[in-house]
Amino acid sequence: MSQEHRFYIPPSGPPQGITPDSRIYAAMGENNIYKMLEEFYLELEKSSIRHLFPPDMKAASERSAAFFVFILGGPPLYQQQFGSPRMRQRHLSFAIDEEARQVWLNCFKHILQDADKKYHFPMEYMDSFWRFLDQFSIWMINTK
Repeated sequence: MSQEHRFYIPPSGPPQGITPDSRIYAAMGENNIYKMLEEFYLELEKSSIRHLFPPDMKAASERSAAFFVFILGGPPLYQQQFGSPRMRQRHLSFAIDEEARQVWLNCFKHILQDADKKYHFPMEYMDSFWRFLDQFSIWMINTK
């Protein structure tokens, strides 16, 4: 009889009520969100967690951008194209620990420098966006 593989579950549970301000989408627009995620994936491509991502990083960035369009206040592009996000479930096949989470966050931190100039990101909402990224990434951890 095989033993069931058990994944680590962060004690904080899924993020509750932590979403970025929906006015971010209004300020940035879809094209800038796609540009931001494309540049984020270019950072990930150079990182120590590159192996966690598919070979086609451009396609992966577009898929993530569709998710972020909705999270930031735009239309539900991800849901229309791929169904319910279920992000934790979709990430369970990858071993994500705290170190991987920190690399992921640092890649985001790098591309968010001058985000107002590069992507028309409304900086007054950066704190709420960063809180979302932090809590979301904790929920993706599935191994110690």
